[in-house]
Amino acid sequence: MTQNEIGRSGDVVRALRAQFQVRVISREDPDYVSARRVWNRDVDHHPTAIVYCSDVDDVQAAVRVARAHQMPLSVRGAGFDVVGRAVRPDGLVIDLSRMNQVRIEQQTGVVGGGATAADVVAAADAADQMAVTGWNGRPGITGLATVGGYGPLLASRGLALDNLIGADLVLADGQCVSVDKDRHADLFWALRGGGGNFGVVTSLKIRLHPARRVLGGMILFAWTEAETVLSRHAEFMHSASNDLAVVVGIIALPDGNPALFFAPAWTGQLSAGEIAMEVLKRCGTPIHVQLGLMSYQELVQGFDARVVNDRHYAVETRWIPKLDINAIAILMAGAARRTSPLSTVILQHFRGLPTQLPPDSTAFGMRREHIMVEAIAAWDSSLDDHGTAHRRWAQDLCRALEPVSLPGGYPNALGPNAHDQIARAYGENLPRLQTVKRRYDPSGIFAATPLPL
Repeated sequence: MTQNEIGRSGDVVRALRAQFQVRVISREDPDYVSARRVWNRDVDHHPTAIVYCSDVDDVQAAVRVARAHQMPLSVRGAGFDVVGRAVRPDGLVIDLSRMNQVRIEQQTGVVGGGATAADVVAAADAADQMAVTGWNGRPGITGLATVGGYGPLLASRGLALDNLIGADLVLADGQCVSVDKDRHADLFWALRGGGGNFGVVTSLKIRLHPARRVLGGMILFAWTEAETVLSRHAEFMHSASNDLAVVVGIIALPDGNPALFFAPAWTGQLSAGEIAMEVLKRCGTPIHVQLGLMSYQELVQGFDARVVNDRHYAVETRWIPKLDINAIAILMAGAARRTSPLSTVILQHFRGLPTQLPPDSTAFGMRREHIMVEAIAAWDSSLDDHGTAHRRWAQDLCRALEPVSLPGGYPNALGPNAHDQIARAYGENLPRLQTVKRRYDPSGIFAATPLPL
């Protein structure tokens, strides 16, 4: 940091502490190291300060201080972004974790900006409702509902952002506005896909759905028949009911050998779901099957248990149009070259209801049917492993998939250096998004998921 930046940082911290009764942590505080940490140990960002907001007034004051001192901002709800964008280096972090209240009003969830998906799922479950989320409950619901949100209800209920019906934001000038289809409609449109690039989302209104029992679990196949299993799975999913979602993944068995898994979730009529599970099992010869009825909350909690804090992670992503023989060959070759037994490849199928929405209905840039691929490099800390080989593995797989991929990629999983993908991630919606950005945040105070300016 330059001398001017150090002086400005001190001014910001003093101004925050003069205005706030809530907790403000700066570089000099003993809690700074733990406060700046996120779940991914590979993220090592050093913000100027972190302010823990308790209400909208706190958020407005923090934004005004940052603007007055020309200090860049980031917003942390759950802090689950894989590249740590919630903690902006040399910026001010507005932490919303204390604003995690969830209130159920008939078929609507009114959700604080710091709530996690698990908070929302639990509150909805208690009211005999389901919220559209991702597969695990650890991420903040704001990041899911404003950028995408691939999950168990995708084919039948859409993305998480397709179920966002309103929000409250604090803008760059400190003003608080409410947005929905009738109020600030352009900002509401941009928020559903453009994420936190326009202001601090302090509250969300989310459409809920009647609760259903879920038939789900795990089906595991030996790696020797992975190619056949993937081909049969792809063929079945072309005509599968929208009540079915399946996460497909490549993992390591305890002996270190790779294996292929299906993690299905069925939310329709039980008898039809049992048939669907049989078809999935017959894609190969399973070496392990664990299926059963559960609540939606139990399904999500099962995935939470697989997320390990304080491990190093690096993620690359692609959208591929279909799981054909060429894509399967690339995925299998890449999986076989994994440099860590903790690394995995995850496939999620975007199909059904969200493909029927017009491409310009929200800012989300990819409405055609596709497979979202995530190459997730994971490794534990050690003195002789700095992660270079593991990051390169994910990058190489992403590069190998490029010839069979669609333009762009899922913004929540795109890193800052994926310039070609970022430029095309929003499709033809990008110029309109940029217009909204210039209108509501002309100075670029906010930066969240990547958005070309």
